[in-house]
Amino acid sequence: MPPTDASTDAGTAPETGPGADPCPGPGTDSEDTLELRLPEELMALLGGAPEPARPGGPDGPTGSVGPTGSTGRTGPSGSTGAAGGSAATGAAGATGAGAGATGATGAAAAVGSGGPVGSVGPVGPVGPVGTAGGDLLDGVAEWGPTETPVGAFQLVPVRVERDLPLVTRWMNDPAVAAFWELAGAESVTEEHLRRQTDGDGRSVPCLGLLEGTPMSYWEIYRADLDQLARHYPARPHDTGVHLLIGGVAHRGHGLGSALLRAVADLVLDRRPACARVVAEPDLRNIPSVSAFLSGGFRFSAEVELPGKRAALMVRDRALRDLL
Repeated sequence: MPPTDASTDAGTAPETGPGADPCPGPGTDSEDTLELRLPEELMALLGGAPEPARPGGPDGPTGSVGPTGSTGRTGPSGSTGAAGGSAATGAAGATGAGAGATGATGAAAAVGSGGPVGSVGPVGPVGPVGTAGGDLLDGVAEWGPTETPVGAFQLVPVRVERDLPLVTRWMNDPAVAAFWELAGAESVTEEHLRRQTDGDGRSVPCLGLLEGTPMSYWEIYRADLDQLARHYPARPHDTGVHLLIGGVAHRGHGLGSALLRAVADLVLDRRPACARVVAEPDLRNIPSVSAFLSGGFRFSAEVELPGKRAALMVRDRALRDLL
């Protein structure tokens, strides 16, 4: 999985299938907290110590999920890839922004939700998933634009042939590379993108267009079908997000928080079966964690993923009007 990772969201756990229901029911979102060992900076940010993990509880033990499986592609947490294309054109033909990455409200070096650091592979063969037309993410391409406090925003699925130069440029920004670890030739980014675009649809890489201009890269993925689910009590249709802000001009103005809230709410609006949006930013990325908190996510747990220690951030459908 990418560095939130989406780098949460941005490792994963055994996936839950349509027939399995590991969720305990409403009102139990507070049960998914694991034992935490947080850095002092993050403790100060959160304003107190998190609750210790409950070994059993309604959600079951950590990583306990029903069978689901996945096809031979890596999960979005750092292993998926999206399509890319012209560095100059965005998903809507708009000129792309410069390099860089951060989904946080502050530092330019912060990556919003995840990147390949800590990414893991798929969890087994995919079975039927109860979504319309067999689309695992309910047609991200058809979600359309949404109004945000910072302007009209839209997720547009990446096309490698068109968007690869732009995404590659962003991945080679030192601030982005520190967390996504995809710096290098176009072939490096292309491989990451095509793992997603050539997969079964459990992860969809997108350009984020603000007022028609591509300025961010996103991965929307099925967290319950990703190996991240092995590291937290996943529920069916949990949806993960990974984010990086591409242009320096778009960083440090609160855009990360505003867009994280908007995209999380878009997921909940367009995916009725999804009760939670999750992310796993690197614990070292304090601005990113801060952006998620300001964007309506709650800190749930500290999780050990391949390549990073992450903060599990959750936006709950039941709490969306309160946070």
